[in-house]
Amino acid sequence: MNIGYARISTDTQTHDAQISALKAAGCEKIFTETASGAKRDRPVLAEALKYLRSNSDDKLIVFKLDRVARSLPHLIDTMNDLNEREIGFQSLTEDINTSTPGGKLLFHILGAISEFERDLIRERTQAGLKAARAKGRIGGRPRQMTEDKINAVRELLATGTPVKDAAAAVGVSVPTLYRWLPGTSR
Repeated sequence: MNIGYARISTDTQTHDAQISALKAAGCEKIFTETASGAKRDRPVLAEALKYLRSNSDDKLIVFKLDRVARSLPHLIDTMNDLNEREIGFQSLTEDINTSTPGGKLLFHILGAISEFERDLIRERTQAGLKAARAKGRIGGRPRQMTEDKINAVRELLATGTPVKDAAAAVGVSVPTLYRWLPGTSR
């Protein structure tokens, strides 16, 4: 029996294209899930894997490899589980079918290339962040309290302005004001 698994990452996406392709591939039952591929714990995928029968003609079919897993170790674990249970696997986009020796080889090569690509992206991102830091750029959200705001708050508090009013005058919350001016009396 051909069992399909379709996954999207966000509620703004749809399963439609994946479901159409899985039906065209002869899937008799299709499991759908909305979850990030980075999450290893995906209940619907677990349910689909549990539904597949060992030592049968069952085959898990997906639209694309990254629908099953985002990391090579997770993908290989899943494939090893299917292999031990003598369950086939097919990815429509990459044209991988583990019921053939060539499909098994191609699966391992593509998985390694995908992980290599992710590692390169990670390295480039880290190098870019390091270069930005060397130029004095920190990144992230801008600080709410600037030196000008801190000085303005100190002047307001010195003239007897209540803390709540001083915070409102510079556009920050009272907890932010206390965080930046420890020791300020309430």
